[in-house]
Amino acid sequence: MTSRGEATTETGQERGDPPWTVFHTGTSLTETLRRTIPAERAIYLLPIVLFFFSLFFGRYMMDPVETLRILVIGSANIFLDWTSSLLSTLSGHEVLLPSFEQTWGASEQTVIFRIRLPRVVAAMLVGGGLSLAGASFQGLFRNPLVSPDILGVSAGAGLGAAFGILISGDPGVIQISAFAFGIVAVAITYGIGRVYRNSSTLVLVLAGIIVGSLFSALLSLAKYVADPYDTLPAIVFWLMGSLSAVSGADIIAVAPPIILGGLCLFLVRWRINLLSVGEEEAQALGLDTKRMTMVLIIASTVVTASAVCISGIVGWVGLVVPHIGRMLVGPDFRKLIPVSAILGASFLLIVDDIARTLIAAEIPLGILTALIGAPFFAYLLTQKKVGWT
Repeated sequence: MTSRGEATTETGQERGDPPWTVFHTGTSLTETLRRTIPAERAIYLLPIVLFFFSLFFGRYMMDPVETLRILVIGSANIFLDWTSSLLSTLSGHEVLLPSFEQTWGASEQTVIFRIRLPRVVAAMLVGGGLSLAGASFQGLFRNPLVSPDILGVSAGAGLGAAFGILISGDPGVIQISAFAFGIVAVAITYGIGRVYRNSSTLVLVLAGIIVGSLFSALLSLAKYVADPYDTLPAIVFWLMGSLSAVSGADIIAVAPPIILGGLCLFLVRWRINLLSVGEEEAQALGLDTKRMTMVLIIASTVVTASAVCISGIVGWVGLVVPHIGRMLVGPDFRKLIPVSAILGASFLLIVDDIARTLIAAEIPLGILTALIGAPFFAYLLTQKKVGWT
């Protein structure tokens, strides 16, 4: 005769759940949420609602209907202007397509298209990307405490941003440097892990700790030699995370790698279920674990580095949001991967709205995500509802 906890474990194993995602709490908050909330339907609508809400919500309040009109008609006029320029270039003479009449002022259009729209899109890309990478890494390393910076990408990006601020200060240089150093940090981590022929994921984690500590020390050195009146505050502010300086050009630059990396993780999401069971079991089922590990690391690193290079270091998103996803849809990565991306985009969008409206001075995102994420994660720990045995 088995106890209730043993019966729960056997049921979870028969279902094929990873060992660390089985619940032992009986009728828990997780089970209640799954029964009472049509999670998979409501979650997909959440970012759409928050997207439009964030456009008219802020210090300069706007009418929702007028905001929607500006967004639709203004986007149509921009497209028509772009088409006219393209046709003029191809035909060799000026082509003017008719446009819609604007009933709003230039200030309203500037607020929507130059300030809020890039920021809203950036928050969704960064939040969704970090959560997607965090969920993938948690499955790959079979550890619910893993975050997207486990292999040193955030430390590398921080050093790259500091280097870019020291040599130039140009936002484009800072972003390129942050992205490049983040990729280099993970490449060094992977290179150290490859020293051992039969290396496990534990070696990668240890290598990530080594590389992260090294790059953090170099970052401290960069802050030590920086100008305390000009350069040092810029480095510190970047490290705390912010989307205040994001522009449309930044979105165009980082959206393709984030979307492509996220699409790659989405396509292989069912294989993460096999990896989360164990390397030997996955190999017995015919999965090339080394190749799949490399694919997951490359895709997650590209997504994380692209997100960090425009937002700075924003912690807790990739750690906490995947656990919320498990509470809603369970541990199956076929559902968890898209749900984590949607929840992450929604979460960071809400945090960014709070950051730019709560007080007169904008609050760095890293501070708010820590203030919200740390207590919530502590609550999950105390209630034994995090999702592992």
